[in-house]
Amino acid sequence: MRFPRLGLFLLVSLLIPATAIHAQQPTPAAPRDAQAVLLLQRSLAALTGTATVNDVTLTGTATRTAGSDNESGTVTLKATAVGQGRVDLSLSSGPRSEVIDISQAPPIGSWSGPDGTWHPIAGQNLFADPTWFFPTFLIHRALSAPSYAISPMDAETKDGVAVEHLKIYQQSGLSSQQAALMQGLSQIDIYLNSSTLLPVSILFHAHPDTDALVNIPTQINFSNYQAVQGISVPYRIQKYIQNGLVLDMALTSVELDTGLTGSDFQAQ
Repeated sequence: MRFPRLGLFLLVSLLIPATAIHAQQPTPAAPRDAQAVLLLQRSLAALTGTATVNDVTLTGTATRTAGSDNESGTVTLKATAVGQGRVDLSLSSGPRSEVIDISQAPPIGSWSGPDGTWHPIAGQNLFADPTWFFPTFLIHRALSAPSYAISPMDAETKDGVAVEHLKIYQQSGLSSQQAALMQGLSQIDIYLNSSTLLPVSILFHAHPDTDALVNIPTQINFSNYQAVQGISVPYRIQKYIQNGLVLDMALTSVELDTGLTGSDFQAQ
């Protein structure tokens, strides 16, 4: 699959192809606040204990809302620790799927609607997190990849819960202006329950296909954590776009380490 050019890696009228991001000089170590790193480490321990998980398959029920349309059905979510994610919805209007793989350079992604036709995902929407529904993998990658900057934000209250607010983003070896745009595209705000340190929500930005500089706030809420083979899994996952609930999922089954491979994350 041909990777689309990044819609607006546009700096002084220059459109930078996505491959330029990955053909850069070696990335210097990203800034990491020691206390913020410690909080993420403790959060990962709360999620996994001493267990290790490489892939996950989640199934459940889903309600999708688009404007005045509201439909229900089932959902299957698949993810790997290296950065592959897949969402398959079976709804009354037909199937909908999305697959993103950031484990390779450049990253690739596609989506399909009820007609079954696959379309490439705009490049600027491939730098957040494809495993947004399973926060364990996001936190693990942020801690293990030196290209991720980790910064503390103010402690606050979110949806009535006291939370620790952290910010992560990917640092690149690009020029300062280009690196700033990359930071904006990859930034994720993580909110941890101050008592349990389990993720309460994450916040990132989606972007129109034709404009990487327009931010569309996207928030994922996690609740109803349950233990599965030593792993804490949120059985309720809600996706909000611009403060409107667009996807509400309740898990009924969790499978760990079933041996998912790259072929599971191809457009098909």
